[in-house]
Amino acid sequence: MKSANRNAAGPALLAGESQAASATQAAWRFLNNENVSLIDLAEPLRQAGRDACQRSQSDYVLLAHDWCKLDYKNHSSKTDLRQITHDTDIGYDMTSALLVDADNGKPLAPMQMHLKTADTLHSTASAPPDIDAHHLDQVAPTMEEAEKWDLQRKVVNIIDREADSLGRLRTWAADGHLFLVRCDDRRVLWNAESRLFSEIVEHFDSQVLFEPVGKAKYHGKVVAQEVAETEIVLHRSHSAMIDGEKKQVSGKPLSMRLVMTRMLDEEGYILAEWTLLTNVFDQQISAYQVARWYYWRWLIETFFKLQKSHGQELEHWQQECGAAIARRILVASMACVVVWSLQHDDSSEAVATKNVPVRLSGRQMKYGCVSTAPALLAGYMILLSINDLLTETDIDIGQLKRIAKDAMPFNIPI
Repeated sequence: MKSANRNAAGPALLAGESQAASATQAAWRFLNNENVSLIDLAEPLRQAGRDACQRSQSDYVLLAHDWCKLDYKNHSSKTDLRQITHDTDIGYDMTSALLVDADNGKPLAPMQMHLKTADTLHSTASAPPDIDAHHLDQVAPTMEEAEKWDLQRKVVNIIDREADSLGRLRTWAADGHLFLVRCDDRRVLWNAESRLFSEIVEHFDSQVLFEPVGKAKYHGKVVAQEVAETEIVLHRSHSAMIDGEKKQVSGKPLSMRLVMTRMLDEEGYILAEWTLLTNVFDQQISAYQVARWYYWRWLIETFFKLQKSHGQELEHWQQECGAAIARRILVASMACVVVWSLQHDDSSEAVATKNVPVRLSGRQMKYGCVSTAPALLAGYMILLSINDLLTETDIDIGQLKRIAKDAMPFNIPI
């Protein structure tokens, strides 16, 4: 089902469909059918992830975790909207986990989703977290479920610096989960001495221990990238809620791999730098590869954009409850998997095929860019409509051509 423009009440139909009203009613019945479970709708996505893992050359697969707000403050018909932060910040709160190929950074499939409404958490998890659970407390259950998805790869969970929580890092490591997080400056043990991350970075910089690893893109520009790594120990106490009170808890020292990466301009000035922590100690995985893994975390941000402003117009959907929105999100996610598969297919047939939907979409792209997911998604739906029109037997194509020709102000051959 293609999303029509944001002002349309119903979906854009294929040419063979009969009435917009009947198609809209059918969609309403499906999306509001309580017998259509989110777990069942998530299964085709998870199967796509499993199939992609079988084709991967890496022993690892990445699972990027992130959350975003769905803004519905102008949708008065939705009765289960949630106040997310301030009074006018109204909508739903969505958490997703996106599977990414650890070898080449290709997005594979969204594998988990939680959608918080005013009083319910709609989830694809078999054991959903509590509705009041913090975002980071939703991660551990997904880590546990990922072990049951039969991916046949070691799952590395990637989370942005909101996950720089020592107590949770200790818990995840104790449960045997692999993870990669971006961290802020903190005090750790390095070479048996207490040091801040910033001091360790300064030492590697002053001793010229950063290694150049080639070029990378930063804000659309090609810049130089350098990396360095060392082993550190997280040894300090962490805070935890105990009997309703926040207390300091002494935890077991946790050995971690610290990867430092930075971007430099042509004159050697530092444009950006990140400190990353991971418990992946595989010698086959270099510091550069760890940095690339974190860089690919941004793919979940582009997934959110593809569902919202860049393709599916999620925040303009007219369904009146979170349950229907959640079901439609999963259906829309299947369309994302289709266009990703085409976008990253480098075969000669795929290259020729991508040119058609891109031209049909009318989307503008940067010079040298062959295709984007939003352009492929928009053009692919137009292509399906054209195919349906040409193959529908009860439509007189010749008559349509005559009507089009008569309507033109100039004698343009069709």
